[in-house]
Amino acid sequence: MRLTVLGSCASYADAGRACAGHLLEADGARVMFDIGNGTLANLARVADPLTLDAVFVTHEHPDHFADLYALQAMLRFAPEGPAPAVRVYGPEGLMERAACLLSEAGRQELAAAFDFSALAAGSPVRVGPLTISPCAVDHVGPTWALIAEAGGRRLCYTSDTSYGDAVLRAAEGAHVLLAEATLPAAYAGRAPHMTAGEAGRLAAESGASKLVLTHLWPTTPRDAILDDARAVFDGEVMLADELLAIDI
Repeated sequence: MRLTVLGSCASYADAGRACAGHLLEADGARVMFDIGNGTLANLARVADPLTLDAVFVTHEHPDHFADLYALQAMLRFAPEGPAPAVRVYGPEGLMERAACLLSEAGRQELAAAFDFSALAAGSPVRVGPLTISPCAVDHVGPTWALIAEAGGRRLCYTSDTSYGDAVLRAAEGAHVLLAEATLPAAYAGRAPHMTAGEAGRLAAESGASKLVLTHLWPTTPRDAILDDARAVFDGEVMLADELLAIDI
């Protein structure tokens, strides 16, 4: 498997960056884990967006799905005619939430662009060699961590979550842990997100070999985020950076 960071920021993007989005590839299969604002442009720098096999949206916050609108335009309005619908997996009601901004004609275009299925615990999704299993975590509204497996390797993407038993179950046994680290240490517990220290603790307790910190607050110094995670996790720690590619 190969992971490419398309967006590393939480809520809004810092200069030159994008919000939540990651490309995962294995033996020709291509999927996105979240598609936040700015990620489609970064995807186009490394792959043809029209070759996506599926998009997985972890929850209904716009910084995790806003570029569905841009992808819809790419799929439906090309001069050569509409492209085939792309599979989208996400929480129940996601497409209705996305459609709220649109006219009736726009809602019809959205429905035509995407073939939607709701994620469910205990119901893994197969995309080529990838097996992707959703695991509920603790955030605002239904939110899914995503566990991807192929070739005997395992990646866990926590999505947005508080530290606790739910995300620990999702992360257990992951070779690479792609973990949110939204909150500065001083804000621990004030919102349903993790600090970098909590992400490091999660990596240590789950047995991960490598920790990649993502969903970073734009104004938090990145060196401080890295130091906080390294203080509690002895394995390799990296910061998600736009277009960073990691072989798993």
